[in-house]
Amino acid sequence: MSLNGKKVLHIDKNPYNGGESASISPLEELYKKFKVTGPPKSMGRGKEWNVDLVPKFFLATGELVKILVHTEVTRYLDFKVVEGSYVYKAGKVHKVPATEEDAQSSDLMGMFDKRRFKKLLHFAVNFDVRNPRTHQDVDPHKTTTREMFSRFDLGQDVMEFTGHAIALHSSESYLDHPCVDTINRIRLYSESLSRHNTSPYLYPLYGLGELPQGFARLSAEYGGTFLLKRAVDEIVMDNGKVMAVKSEGKVFHCKQLICDPSYVPNRVRKVGRVIRVICLLNHPVKNTHEANSCQIIIPQTELSRKSDIYISVLSYSHGLASDGMYIATVSTNVETNNPEKEVQPGLELLEPIMQKFVFVSHVLVPNEDGKKSQIFVSRSYDATNHFGSECEDIKDMYRRITGAELCFGTSRHQSSNSEDD
Repeated sequence: MSLNGKKVLHIDKNPYNGGESASISPLEELYKKFKVTGPPKSMGRGKEWNVDLVPKFFLATGELVKILVHTEVTRYLDFKVVEGSYVYKAGKVHKVPATEEDAQSSDLMGMFDKRRFKKLLHFAVNFDVRNPRTHQDVDPHKTTTREMFSRFDLGQDVMEFTGHAIALHSSESYLDHPCVDTINRIRLYSESLSRHNTSPYLYPLYGLGELPQGFARLSAEYGGTFLLKRAVDEIVMDNGKVMAVKSEGKVFHCKQLICDPSYVPNRVRKVGRVIRVICLLNHPVKNTHEANSCQIIIPQTELSRKSDIYISVLSYSHGLASDGMYIATVSTNVETNNPEKEVQPGLELLEPIMQKFVFVSHVLVPNEDGKKSQIFVSRSYDATNHFGSECEDIKDMYRRITGAELCFGTSRHQSSNSEDD
């Protein structure tokens, strides 16, 4: 908004940037937040820790990276590649095969499945929706993903890890939708992986808290103003349209208001709950090739659930913990009255756990598009540990706020180093 010439005032009731997805530092603050005594000296120096409450990975060629490059926030961020991508199958963690070489050595598939999977991968990577010659008699808008998988004669196991750990679908409904979305997701994963080889994912050094700080610095360059630790006492309306915000005795007039659900509880509704468990470890996770950072997905069918379980593992190598220490976060949609029991299969993969912090959050969505009131509300973070749905929300909000599509054209300064990350 600042880059587009709008006058922007950012008021935050928290003493830190990031809201629901803040980075907590030092470590003592995390213990204090969850009312836990500690931390013990074995955890190292507290100021060496930056613990993200809602860790999410970036696909290297994904839309969020494009947004960051387009807005030039990348000038204020340093990324490091995540070391591995894994999927849980039959009681064990396996590396996700996403290249033909990976498929050849994978223990997830038999010899015939490997050939079929390689054909699917080759098809998806070379697929161009505008070029019928690449379609191989698959109609991308009519053929369902289930039918496409059937054409390649894929077994149930291959369908499972392809759909959930490569295409990153979070439920089984995708199988009966047109296959074009799944093809694009497989291609995105493969293209992201080809950038760095070890995994398709990136993560900011020192945590996701660097992201809002980067946007704050960029906004300030273009005249944006920030007020942290400032309560929002009232949103002033006139004929159903926002006019001003009252904060600590001052009135700030505005034409548009953009906020997260916590500022307008009467304008959002609950659509679900997410449980997250932050675990502090002094060892890498078993069967991940001693990875200092990785993603692990437990597909829903492995546990007879409706939702996948996601595990993100980060560590000192990303500047998030003391030397030799790891932070693993397990998350999923709550489906029962005993959320902690639901994530138990994920927690078992992380044992022994030095300390864990459990919290359940409501998933909130706006009741209206905001065009009448000019109050535009974001959605809560979902249970996934990548930014897919958040990117859709960003684009949707931009469309509602400006009436235009968010396009990734040339950045404003040609000197911006868009490929360094």
